[in-house]
This record gives sequence, C-alpha cells and structure tokens, in this order.
Amino acid sequence: MQEGNQKIKKIGVMTSGGDSPGMNPFIRAVVRASAAYGIKVLGVEGGFEGLIHGKFREMGVRDVGGILQRGGTILQTARSLEFREPSGQREAIRQINNAGMDAIIVAGGDGSLHGAQKLVQKGIPVVGVPASIDNDIYGTDMCIGVDTALNTIVDAIDKIRDTASSHNRAFLVETMGRESGYLAVQAGIITGAELVLIPENKTPPQQVAAAIEEAYRRGKTHAIIVVAEGYEPHTLELGAMIDAMDIGFTTRVTILGHIQRGGKPTAFDRMLATRFGVKAVEFLLAGQTNVMTGLNGREILPIPIDEVISNVKTISADYIQMAQILAR
Repeated sequence: MQEGNQKIKKIGVMTSGGDSPGMNPFIRAVVRASAAYGIKVLGVEGGFEGLIHGKFREMGVRDVGGILQRGGTILQTARSLEFREPSGQREAIRQINNAGMDAIIVAGGDGSLHGAQKLVQKGIPVVGVPASIDNDIYGTDMCIGVDTALNTIVDAIDKIRDTASSHNRAFLVETMGRESGYLAVQAGIITGAELVLIPENKTPPQQVAAAIEEAYRRGKTHAIIVVAEGYEPHTLELGAMIDAMDIGFTTRVTILGHIQRGGKPTAFDRMLATRFGVKAVEFLLAGQTNVMTGLNGREILPIPIDEVISNVKTISADYIQMAQILAR
C-alpha cells in the first residue's frame, strides 16, 4: 500500500461518551487502514479522561482481530468532567505532544464532538466520527449504533406484544432518547405501535389515555405505546395516571434502558463503522482535518466539526406524521 501523508506518522484513536454497537469495528478499521498507510496508532483508553492521564497503548493489526462482532468498545469510554476545564484540556495537549501524536480520531456523540472541537482550537488535527444510538448528530444520515439499537428495541416490542395481547393490557415501552425521539418514532412505525410519545411533540396524558381507550372500544386485545425517555411526564408516572382514569386496559411499563446499547452490531452498523473508520484515516492523509465523517446518501463526506456542533438535528416531520397515520 502507498505511503501516507508524511506529516501524519502517528495518530491516536479513541471512543468517547456513551458506547454504541459498532465502536469496535470502527477501531479495527482505523488501526488496519492506518497500518496499510504506514501510520502508527495509539489507542486512548477511557475517552477524554484517558487522554488527560496518558492512558495510551500501541495497537497493531493483530490487536484488533476478532472484535468485529463484539458490542461495546475495547478501548472503553467515559464522560470526562475534567476535560471541560482549561486545565484538563492543557494536560491532554501535553500528553498528546509527549506521545508524538500528529492527529486524533474520536468517535462519539454530541459531547464528544464538542470535546474534539476543544482540541481543534488548541491546534490538534482531529477527525470526528458520529457514534450515537439517538441518531441526533447533525451532518450525517446515520450514526454508528443506531441500527443495532433499533433492532434490539423491535425485538423487545415484538415479544412484549405477545404477552400484551394475552392479557388485554396496554404496555408503555420506554426507549432511550432524553432529547431526541428518533428511536421511539422509528420503533413505533415498524412495530405497529398504537402511539408514540417523544419530547419534540408534546402529547398530553389525557390524549394518550383517550387513544388507548379508543383502541379498547374498537376491540383491540392490547395496545403498545412507545415512549422516549425524554417525554414528560415520566413513563412510570404516566402509567399511574392512565390507570387512574379507568380506560379498559390496565397498563404495564417496560423500561428497556441500557439493553439498547449492548449486543452484537448488525451488518449495517459493522459496515458503517468500518467505512467511517477508513474514511477518517483517508481524510487525515488528504489534509482534511477538523471535520466529521458524515453519511450523505451513499457517500461519506467531510463535515466541518464547528458546523456539526452549531446545528441541531431534528426528526423528519414525515416520520412523525407517518407514525400518527399508521397508529389506528
């Protein structure tokens, strides 16, 4: 394989924030693509916290064997309060320079990309990679981990529907999504939920109860309501309120929680993470730094990090309307 940009001889790779299925395929792609171009790789353990404390280890092609199918991240990840302070950022820069890193590739969500921008402001070449199961990162159609998390949710709801119809119950199924209802909307559509509740679209509890009662009157044997965790009132409180209204169905609440982050990455996530990892290395070699890998249709484009963190990605109104139309 050809030699890479001579200015890039050693890079750091890290995963940050909440873990996403597909982070390991991303790490593998970065390490092996770098090796093909003659670039050394240091794995940063524990995200920005590891960057501050110099927790680095050399990674070669054999170090990333057998990790494609593994969930989580072999480099581990964390959220760092220390890095938010100027003193923590200075220490991270010192560790980067001491280790001889010429650039950093970091995979994570919104907070991680804000952290990446801090490195950019200190003169460190960076390429960001979007990894967030909420799919809430501006500049990319999909993030690493979304497809796997969605498949986990769908599998759970399909199982819940079996027991819900056996007992004439309404199940409130809570998905992750404190600020984004993407997972809830997508899951609601493809599992045939009677209602989807998200923080972006305020639906009063009385309206929720009315929809469930209408389903009962039409002779349905159950009702599935998918609730993003950022919806208010909280799912448990909502269930208690609905039960107090005596609408026919009794309710049960299932909070899926961190099960959505785990499991083997799907074929889609493995391929997306691999493409992102290879492209991140290629962007560095081409001198395209301070950017994020963004999936745009079938292409992966370099999106300026400052553009990414300056904008908010919203759920398509078409999906919200589709969920409402089909929930009958």
